[in-house]
Amino acid sequence: MIKVFAEHAQEYDAWFDRHLPVYRSELLALQAFLPPAGRGLEIGVGTGRFAGPLRIGTGVEPAPAMAAIARSRGIKVAAAYGEELPFAKGIFDFVLMVTVLCFLKDPLQGLREAGRVLQPGGKLIIGLIDPDTPLGRSYEEKKAGSKFYRQARFYPVRLVIRWLQDLGFENIATGQTLVQELPLITEVEPWLPGHGRGGFVVLAAQKK
Repeated sequence: MIKVFAEHAQEYDAWFDRHLPVYRSELLALQAFLPPAGRGLEIGVGTGRFAGPLRIGTGVEPAPAMAAIARSRGIKVAAAYGEELPFAKGIFDFVLMVTVLCFLKDPLQGLREAGRVLQPGGKLIIGLIDPDTPLGRSYEEKKAGSKFYRQARFYPVRLVIRWLQDLGFENIATGQTLVQELPLITEVEPWLPGHGRGGFVVLAAQKK
């Protein structure tokens, strides 16, 4: 799975320029749940498309070509997988994961690691594709023909919430955007509270 991102990093990164209203809608929704300050980490930082504008200075990314682009955007990137973070316990105020759970071999372990590096009271923010929405179903139907999402597994929001609860996270909140199909999104969509309508969902949870 990492190989395709390593070999097609520029193509992946160009997607955001071709779909600017979609990208900016996702940024807007994520920004609403991020703390106003503090030391942040993005797991699966990719090319830095989210860490950069959200002012997150540290990232983790296993695909070298993706990490190189993120570094060119001023982000310090460690070469590692989300299930085994190269950081000490409790050193981050918040952790961001955007469309990362669907690619992890062990998503529960990825969430455990995110919790480990968070300080008590720290915040975990997750962006994901909701498979129980029209947009999510479209992604699922088309993923066999996508070099990037072919092996992705889109987890229902209710399942991810249960995982977070089982791991001891609290104060879980959700927001959503991308209610329309991607080709119909020509302007930035406002984010809405809750989930079930928007194809892109943000979950925020606090470490006890």
